[in-house]
Amino acid sequence: MLPPTATLLVIDVQNGFADSAWGQRNNPDAERNVALLIAAWRRDGRPVRHVHHASRSPAGHFCMGTTGHQPMPEAMPFSGEPVHVKDVNSAFIGTTLEQDLRADGVDTLIVVGLTTNHCVSTTVRMAGNLGFTTFVVEDATATFDRRGLDGAMRTAAEVHAAALSDLSDEFAIVASTETVLAFLGSGPINLH
Repeated sequence: MLPPTATLLVIDVQNGFADSAWGQRNNPDAERNVALLIAAWRRDGRPVRHVHHASRSPAGHFCMGTTGHQPMPEAMPFSGEPVHVKDVNSAFIGTTLEQDLRADGVDTLIVVGLTTNHCVSTTVRMAGNLGFTTFVVEDATATFDRRGLDGAMRTAAEVHAAALSDLSDEFAIVASTETVLAFLGSGPINLH
């Protein structure tokens, strides 16, 4: 069972990632799984916090005031759910996230969102170093194909798996949506 204060941290589930310029992506059901987890947290009255990226460059995919900065429908914040806006990879840098979590007595985070090897990974590493018990939901996170330093293209699935492997055990517990929902112990979720 997860403690009642276990917080679902929804990272960068924003329209800017729908742009085809990012290339091929893994986990096509990631947003659906994010929505399932948000629904479960809301149903049980558990805390949900959102993190939105704001591009520093006016040419960025996530410029404030643009469609790209807006959350995807599956991760639209409800009134009263805090939104932390960042302009770097970690949700803990330049925001009040750590202070707010500590003030609310939170010691456990369940992290979902985009992208596995960038903002999710950086936030999870910091959360682990700051002493939070942290879960990463493997099928509620996703990333894109990426060229390696050797010039070879790595598939999104390979990049995702490598990022999760680097986080596993040292910084976080990697689990599936199904497993996390079972940890809640409050029955099945229906989105409709």
